[in-house]
Amino acid sequence: MKTLLCLGFGYTARALVPRLLQAGWRVIGTTRSAEDAVPVPGVDLITWPGAPLSLDGVTHILSSVGPTEAGDPVLAELADALAAAARGDTLEWVGYLSTTAVYGDHDGAWVDEDTAVTPSSQRGRWRAAAEADWQAIADLPLHIFRLAGIYGPGRGPFAKLMAGKARRIVKPGQVFSRIHVDDIAQALAASIAQPDPGAIYNLCDDDPAPPQDVLGFAAELLGLPIPAEVPFDEAGMTPMARSFYGENKRVANQRIKDELGVELLYPTYRQGLRAVRAAEDLETFVPPQETTGV
Repeated sequence: MKTLLCLGFGYTARALVPRLLQAGWRVIGTTRSAEDAVPVPGVDLITWPGAPLSLDGVTHILSSVGPTEAGDPVLAELADALAAAARGDTLEWVGYLSTTAVYGDHDGAWVDEDTAVTPSSQRGRWRAAAEADWQAIADLPLHIFRLAGIYGPGRGPFAKLMAGKARRIVKPGQVFSRIHVDDIAQALAASIAQPDPGAIYNLCDDDPAPPQDVLGFAAELLGLPIPAEVPFDEAGMTPMARSFYGENKRVANQRIKDELGVELLYPTYRQGLRAVRAAEDLETFVPPQETTGV
């Protein structure tokens, strides 16, 4: 039986596993605490780190656990076990979810998988180091997926818009790449079906766009007024939020189309946000009527 171990059973893994369960796979997912362990039919959830974690019988691994200054926490615990599994030829596919932040800033220019890794942010440097540490495990059938900004049901701009908390922060020339979680899932499934150890794939849609345009379109879908623009220098953002605006690039995705045969379900944020709105079953927003107090 094919068995997928999801190290970090989070948003992306939950989008992928229904495809595998339907095909008769066994799926194991790890969560950091029992409180995080929301049951999923057909998935064996375990708390880890904590309980011993064996790779016996595991044929496929997906890691979405982020690194820290100390390195990749998965490798800190499992590097030897992964190396042994690689030597034993029991693993067919290993996927590591990284980020397009490893490319750094390119002043709005296009980057692809052959672009040099030159991270400019702390999180990008941590990810680049983690990628290299995973690649250093000999004979591991590793596939690296560099993800753009993830959105989908429960991770869209609609809740903030309806709560009146959304801000259209504008930095001239700034664009971001993004991808719907269902397109991540289909790309991962395509890679699992046709492994190519050593491959690196960018996961993003076809339309890098300014964030204010995306938020404005979301407001239009809800029938809400488009929030006023806030200049970047006046936005009062957290250091983490500001760091995202320190990188400006357009990420190319041709490789997943050419090598994996992926046809994006949501090639632009417009199709994607329409789907999110439908999935969240949102009605067109109607502001409450003012009363006279009579």
